[in-house]
Amino acid sequence: MKKLLLSALLLLPLSAFGDHMDVIEFELRDDCSFSTYMGIVNDFNKWGEDYGYHAQIAMPLQNENLTSHFWLGTSANAAAFGKAWDAWRDAQSDADSVEAKLNVRFDACSKNLSRHGYDIY
Repeated sequence: MKKLLLSALLLLPLSAFGDHMDVIEFELRDDCSFSTYMGIVNDFNKWGEDYGYHAQIAMPLQNENLTSHFWLGTSANAAAFGKAWDAWRDAQSDADSVEAKLNVRFDACSKNLSRHGYDIY
């Protein structure tokens, strides 16, 4: 019985849920200002409200690489992120969708360098 209880206690933290963080390293294009990019982010965050997804941008102040910025997107968990991602991806086939129009604006203003996902506890 003690072994079963100990096993259950050891597995318990693995089943806890944490926030999901979507991290994208990007550079702004030469003809796009930070304030212009933040306007796109604000419009994106309005879209993200329906999916519980919110993005913030980290601007480097002290770093060996001062040209990269970081998109820090958060959602309640990986499943919630997946629903938002599915909606975003699926809407790209309709050029008139909010998602596709936002994507065009992002592409015109920035270049993604890398993307990572994390569970945050």
